Amino acid sequence: MLISPVGFLSQPAEAQVAASAKSYIRVGSLQSHISAYGSERAWNNAYYEGLIWPADYPQTDNAVIKRSWIAVQDFTDAQGESWSVFGIYFAKDYVEQSLFPIELKQTAKFPIPTVYVDGNNVSAPYSNDYDEIDPDQLADRIVTNVVNTSIGLTFTRRVHAFSQQYHDNYFIKEFILTNTGNVDYDEEIELNAALKGIRIGWGTRYSVSRDGASKIGDGQSWGKHSWVTRRGENYADHAGEQITAADPIVDWIRAGFSWAGQSERNAFDNIGGPDIAGSGRLAAPQHAGLAVLHVDRSATDPRDDPNQPAVLGWHAGDTYPRLGNLQKSDEPRMIQLYDMLSGIPFNGLGGTDRFDETYLESNPDPYTVHNDGGGTNLWITYGPFDLQPGESIRIVEVEAVAGLDRVSCELIGKNWLTGQGSFTLPDGSSTDDPDEYKNAWVYTGKDSIMLAFSRAKRNFDMNFQIPQPPLPPPLFNVESGGDRIALSWTESPSESQADFAGYQIYRAVGKMDTTYELLADLPPGTTRYEDLSAARGVAYFYYIVAYNDGSNNSEGIANPTGPLHSSRFYTRTTEPAFLRRQAGRSLDDIRVVPNPFNIRSRELQYPGEPDKITFLDIPAQCRIRIFTERGDLIHTIEHTNGSGDETWYSVTSSRQVVVSGIYLAHIEVTQDIYDENGALVFAKGESKIVKFVIIR
Repeated sequence: MLISPVGFLSQPAEAQVAASAKSYIRVGSLQSHISAYGSERAWNNAYYEGLIWPADYPQTDNAVIKRSWIAVQDFTDAQGESWSVFGIYFAKDYVEQSLFPIELKQTAKFPIPTVYVDGNNVSAPYSNDYDEIDPDQLADRIVTNVVNTSIGLTFTRRVHAFSQQYHDNYFIKEFILTNTGNVDYDEEIELNAALKGIRIGWGTRYSVSRDGASKIGDGQSWGKHSWVTRRGENYADHAGEQITAADPIVDWIRAGFSWAGQSERNAFDNIGGPDIAGSGRLAAPQHAGLAVLHVDRSATDPRDDPNQPAVLGWHAGDTYPRLGNLQKSDEPRMIQLYDMLSGIPFNGLGGTDRFDETYLESNPDPYTVHNDGGGTNLWITYGPFDLQPGESIRIVEVEAVAGLDRVSCELIGKNWLTGQGSFTLPDGSSTDDPDEYKNAWVYTGKDSIMLAFSRAKRNFDMNFQIPQPPLPPPLFNVESGGDRIALSWTESPSESQADFAGYQIYRAVGKMDTTYELLADLPPGTTRYEDLSAARGVAYFYYIVAYNDGSNNSEGIANPTGPLHSSRFYTRTTEPAFLRRQAGRSLDDIRVVPNPFNIRSRELQYPGEPDKITFLDIPAQCRIRIFTERGDLIHTIEHTNGSGDETWYSVTSSRQVVVSGIYLAHIEVTQDIYDENGALVFAKGESKIVKFVIIR
């Protein structure tokens, strides 16, 4: 049963969806969007957006573009024009010409929890991520996208996302191609003939990742230096085998993936995207790609075809047949497209070998293999298929991102930057070469992504019946206080289940995109916790998970055994909570901390908040105006929360970081303030000027 979420009104499905429409999946460590026109170009006019992993941190987008095509042979279009080959390209510019998106819908297994921080609903921005609730679905989220095409082939994809901790870094994508004969938005059927020799395929490019690209430079933001490799050349020999938890990483899964390679312009070894100008942290540990889980043998034989895909390899990124305006004069390029979908590299710039193993030794920079500034795509195609009217073909893939976790990236990167001593390699041996050490750890991402593919395959083979964690609390409330931070929540709907074990609260200090530590482990029935260990003046971020005792996860088929917990992304706070001071009682007590502010000591002042300056013992209601020494107003803060402290992050109203100098804070009371006995403490208009120094 489908239920509209709170705040939504049930309405008939529209027959037309805007070309720019997107549906965002944000429930696990891999988060992304699905575009209405049937494929994704990640550029959002500012940066390449999508396939964010790990989603705990900023700028971990890995997507660049997915170029998707379909081509058929011996085709007669709706105008009666005959084509030896007709092809289409899934791009937004072709919407209303050859692409007609008619559905983009996301269903959720349960409503998202509501999360408050000091009365502010921080979960509100995500309340429109889904359109309906289907408590019977197995995945946390399912996005359904339907596009009619001018071929009369309706393209349907369903994207399944899970939040169970062992399955939250991949999406399982079902593609269903149906010969409907519908070539536009309306329900009228224009074509009623068989479709012959259907081939479908895509070239997918990854930046792996946006964060790392900024450290590597030289075009890596669009994947210029990304390597591509493949696995599963011997899949037919293993088709039907069951992968076990005892041996979960196998190389016979049909798969291809990418990672960031070396730029010839860098004088340092940039594998892993180390922050060479900073802490050395590895900013590009990601390996991103896809694996094939199932391909129908034919419209009448739904068994998996071990000889598909037709092509799995690499192709130069921006080297492909342009289809122009899909006029008759474009037919020669459509023939070239059909050849490319059949396995003939366009302009000879592609192959089905393991690109990295073939060229890495001779060409450390993958771009120099083909000199295509667009980098290297993962190249995969399927077919040919014949479909009578009403017949369908089903293809199932998994797309995943995996690699080293953030703590490992920081430690390994720091050791690499120091570059002295003996380093331990993943196999337990040692080396004195810091590059060998760093790269060996980065390349463990190959096993990590194959493990993700393995888990996805087991999930698919189990018809999505993987062990499930308990549901998160429907409400999570965090309130700043004078001597404690109070956390409260409503009971998980799963509390009635026999395996329900309780709740765990995690806390981060200083910023939300950092390491969280377990703060409390609480039994079932608990709905409140007070954080008495919080320090004054420090920002805190929290999330709560419900967990079980693992008795529903004891077989070890889909993933390791043991307790399962709800996703941290359902309840994670995105605004800080603080210990708040009592409001000041005298203007003479107002202090600025630290004063002076010294950039060299910023990590010692407020951990995780290096530019933070705090005004202490201020009136409960006041206006703080900050001036330069010569009297220029650079920032204004309206203090209205009734506490005695307020924070400023050393930026002007125009978001510019301030320079070294002497500054003046003018604190003005904005309303009469009385104490608990009714005596006037401050009169509206009273003010005080406080001088402080910034050294940058």
